[in-house]
Amino acid sequence: MTATDTHRAIEAVWRIEAARLIAGLARLVRDVGLAEELAQDALVAALEQWPESGVPRNPGAWLMTVSKRRAIDLIRRNERLERNLAELGHRLEHEAELPEVDEIEDDLLRLVFTACHPALSMEARVALTLRVLGGLTTEEIARAFLVPESTVAQRIVRAKRTLADKQIPFEVPQGAELAGRLAAVLEVIYLIFNEGYSATAGDDWMRPALCEDALRLGRVLAGLLPKEPEVHGLVALMEIHASRSAARVGPSGEPILLLEQNRARWDQLLIRRGLTALERMEDLGGAHGPYALQAGIAACHARALNPEDTDWIRIAGLYEELAKLSRSPVVELNRAVALSMAYGPAVGLELLDQIMEEPSLKDYHLLPSVRGDFLFKLGRREEAQAEFERAAGMTRNARERTLLEERAAACRAGTAPTPP
Repeated sequence: MTATDTHRAIEAVWRIEAARLIAGLARLVRDVGLAEELAQDALVAALEQWPESGVPRNPGAWLMTVSKRRAIDLIRRNERLERNLAELGHRLEHEAELPEVDEIEDDLLRLVFTACHPALSMEARVALTLRVLGGLTTEEIARAFLVPESTVAQRIVRAKRTLADKQIPFEVPQGAELAGRLAAVLEVIYLIFNEGYSATAGDDWMRPALCEDALRLGRVLAGLLPKEPEVHGLVALMEIHASRSAARVGPSGEPILLLEQNRARWDQLLIRRGLTALERMEDLGGAHGPYALQAGIAACHARALNPEDTDWIRIAGLYEELAKLSRSPVVELNRAVALSMAYGPAVGLELLDQIMEEPSLKDYHLLPSVRGDFLFKLGRREEAQAEFERAAGMTRNARERTLLEERAAACRAGTAPTPP
């Protein structure tokens, strides 16, 4: 094996083992930041030694053993941790073997809840989750979210410091606390997915790598918490949405919206996985949570062989349930679209006009975009053009801006704009 092949193997091993390694170390040293430093030290050792000695038969065990030895050395040198020397040193020296599978899963679950702890800002939760669970470098995270690498590095450093300073316990919440903490974890994963699926800024309509990272995290969480219906609901939602990825972008990277997509390009494997996750969720009696309802909506689209077969009445009903649950103006916006498809644009416009003054939607470009579509369908082209132009001025995504400008131009020309 050449040095290049070895480095590729190390990179692959790191992607697979990093989260487990950091989770296991964090359980032992009770510090996520320190655990990641120890894991990185082991990675450096692998980069130095494996090109000469070859990749070991059990690379995960090798990395864990090296990490634990570094931990012992660090503890012995660090006076601040002297009071923990006897306890931690004894624990590390007598746990050289890999832990049992159940223990690894418990460690991973603890790491998930620690990285997504409410004591951290949402930006910090996202960065730390992608770093310690997704295995992404600081540079990769920065590139994905179009922010300076130094900003991401600061977020991660501050997150680790906050966890240490506040002495956040490395544990899975129990009882009544679990539901609230789990909701925070799901929110982080879905935010990562959405940023990949519909990029809020930049030149690209999608960032597929982020979708893949979120899907991987969701699948891991579903394996760790198999009896939590909303976890399966989120996985179902992401699987079905991800199935459309190839059809959402044209040859030049231009956006192709839902009703214009070639459904033959939808990934049927991901759709089947999504529908299977939906069935698991329903078997657990969890068909009424926010992710479950959104997954049900996505399934309606996935089951329709062409746009005309879409059960818009069912979708409108699911959005109504979701609106009662979340009280979100964005959900009401989506419900207006469903109502317009089910009963005509005038019905959708009536609901939309009720939320036009909602403060949280003041800078939300999809509000004027959707309103422009309704107005065009009602023959009010000048008003529609103004709405599309307003939406184009509000979006920070270059691809989306071009699309909205084209829709405004279509209004001027009297041709039908691409639907939202």
